[in-house]
Amino acid sequence: NITPDSLFVNVGERTNVTGSARFAKLIKEGDYDTALEVARQQVENGAQIIDINMDEGMLDSKEAMVTFLNLLAAEPDISRVPIMIDSSKWDVIEAGLKCIQGKGIVNSISLKEGEDKFIEQAKLVRRYGAAVIVMAFDEVGQADTRERKLEICRRSYEVLTEKVHFPPEDIIFDPNIFAVATGIEEHNNYAVDFIEAVHDIKQSLPHALISGGVSNVSFSFRGNNPVREAIHAVFLYHAIKAGMDMGIVNAGQLAIYDDLPEELREAVEDVVQNRREDSTDRLLELAEKYKGEGGSVAKQEDLAWRELPVVKRLEHALVKGIADYVEDDTEEARQQFAKPLEVIEGPLMDGMNVVGDLFGEGKMFLPQVVKSARVMKKAVAYLMPFIEAAKEEGDDSKNNGKILMATVKGDVHDIGKNIVGVVLQCNNFEVIDLGVMVPAQKILDTAREEKVDIIGLSGLITPSLDEMVHVAKEMERLGMETPLMIGGATTSLIHTAVKIEPNYHGCSIYVKDASRAVGVAQRLVTKDTRDAFITDLKKDYEEKRSR
Repeated sequence: NITPDSLFVNVGERTNVTGSARFAKLIKEGDYDTALEVARQQVENGAQIIDINMDEGMLDSKEAMVTFLNLLAAEPDISRVPIMIDSSKWDVIEAGLKCIQGKGIVNSISLKEGEDKFIEQAKLVRRYGAAVIVMAFDEVGQADTRERKLEICRRSYEVLTEKVHFPPEDIIFDPNIFAVATGIEEHNNYAVDFIEAVHDIKQSLPHALISGGVSNVSFSFRGNNPVREAIHAVFLYHAIKAGMDMGIVNAGQLAIYDDLPEELREAVEDVVQNRREDSTDRLLELAEKYKGEGGSVAKQEDLAWRELPVVKRLEHALVKGIADYVEDDTEEARQQFAKPLEVIEGPLMDGMNVVGDLFGEGKMFLPQVVKSARVMKKAVAYLMPFIEAAKEEGDDSKNNGKILMATVKGDVHDIGKNIVGVVLQCNNFEVIDLGVMVPAQKILDTAREEKVDIIGLSGLITPSLDEMVHVAKEMERLGMETPLMIGGATTSLIHTAVKIEPNYHGCSIYVKDASRAVGVAQRLVTKDTRDAFITDLKKDYEEKRSR
């Protein structure tokens, strides 16, 4: 079953010569240094995969792909995310596969040239160890209805799994996102057909993933960025709920569903869900009102919020990812609280909890959450000298315990972990932070050498969940008793209860956010509360597993 808080993977679209005029110009001019900056900006804006396409009539696509990928491999800030090699030319795809590090994604193959060609390409993709995007396209043409989308995807799945023995978890279907609100009646149900097909595919084809080019859906409103972004936000809100796993998007321009003006959101909902016969005309009438000079719903911002009380200003800045005023507002808040730590535990954590709730409801997307975390990090960094000074002036509270924290092997994300570490340190816990990409052996060896009271594991990407299970199994094998604290965007209460806790007889506890980490840690290190807390926790997990 797909839940609204399923993690959606953003595939950056700007390193595509067919989709970005600027990128195409840079590649044609041989300005690869600036082209690499485009890729870097995508990763900084929250893209977790970058799609690279060099298919342009005036380019030697193969040479351009190889040159760009070889340069990109030397850029750790960019090459840390997976590469999607996007081309309609097989020789370009294969040349790209020979250049990339780690596991790549091929975009794409299909049945349009028949099964023999499809099988031949699929075998080569598997030999290179890549995942593959499969277009809903066969010898007859592209699938446009719900029924055809499922029919072609099912046939492709059966060929791949039964004849090629392709791992089903490495199959990513693209059931074709087509433009809505084109004025052509036959197109009105395109978004509904896609969303319903996503649900059908997830129910019918085990382990397969689903992707799509999100900007296609709003093509009718090219030139009107605010309306396009509104369409993307509404479309993704419903598609992700149906089970869409990833999409090619401009990660820096995603509007927040709840922040769309109500009249615009309702008009877009009418179009996306095909709720009214006149929905296209109504959106067209409204569109002029929101058309700006290349503006964007995500970016348009008046400064009325600057008149709010400081606590509300901090919340607004965190939700919107606005770092411009956060130091001034943090200082103002510091003057209003007895201790600088109270600013973190109060308004800053309250704001991050709002962000977490919106993300969990599918109303914010990961790039926006990352921006929020950066604002939080800036505020905390501002407060740290004051917190350290307060300690030096005589805060002689006893050490509450020693906690080891690490982002697990295979994962480089640490913003959330760092915030948790700061909050714990501010509450007199000694924190040993091993950083990112930490192997299980190093985590457990350090935990035993340092005699830590708690081990905290963090991760943002889905493979991190399996690595956390591995750590738990190793702790069981070694007969350890140390409580295991689990956190990060992909983690959840149900995953901890079902996948981690049964593998370790000690305590495994899911911690939703930094504000809750302190209370959990204090219960675990306090003798009077520890046993009862762990007993209740295990009982709760047992109930979760039995449902």
